[in-house]
Amino acid sequence: MRPHTPQPLTRDEHLELGRELKKARIKLHELAALVVDVYGPQHQAALTFQKAIVALDTLSEDLQAQAAEDLRGQRVEGFYT
Repeated sequence: MRPHTPQPLTRDEHLELGRELKKARIKLHELAALVVDVYGPQHQAALTFQKAIVALDTLSEDLQAQAAEDLRGQRVEGFYT
């Protein structure tokens, strides 16, 4: 049995995933601001939100690079970032 060969995402799939991650980023920032307002910036939950925001930003950058690889020769700027 041969190993599963992954198929790259299509342009439409990258666009949709990018839209969803942008929405998630906005929501995460809103929730983080709420926690900071209520508990302060040094509260563990506020710090964890910051880590989540950094992780989501890193994920978006990684997927932006992947879109460029999957869709070579096509414009992909701004799909995720």
